[in-house]
Amino acid sequence: MATKSFDDIFMNLATDLALKSHCVKAQVGAVLTKDTRIISIGYNGPPAGTHNCDEQWPVDGCPRDSRNSCSLALHAEENAILYAVKNGTQINGATLYCTLSPCIACARLILTSGIKKVFYKNSYAQYKGLPSDEGVDFLIRFGVNCTLL
Repeated sequence: MATKSFDDIFMNLATDLALKSHCVKAQVGAVLTKDTRIISIGYNGPPAGTHNCDEQWPVDGCPRDSRNSCSLALHAEENAILYAVKNGTQINGATLYCTLSPCIACARLILTSGIKKVFYKNSYAQYKGLPSDEGVDFLIRFGVNCTLL
């Protein structure tokens, strides 16, 4: 009997984690791993202790910023990375699985934190109506392996 690959298992977990998001626009999940071990998880949403968008603004979501993005939310990748760092977890050389490819801001955070591989399920550019996945392009340009899974 064939077993599932770790890549499939971690992406399935990221997909399940996305369901925890309180965002009314998009639910995104992320799993940060190292040496086939989960070191952190995250999903998109506002910082702890603020408002859950689906409760405070159930119809339209939270107020939008100047780029028409959520004004409160942290992205799933940010939450996974920040939680790991907050708890002293070493993430240099880690692999990130996310249900949406990283935006350019998250790509800068991913590169700076030393993550070496990113697997993603869906295109951020397609979701936002952008001409290209600039976050993925940025990561590849600087040596981070990015794979659509």
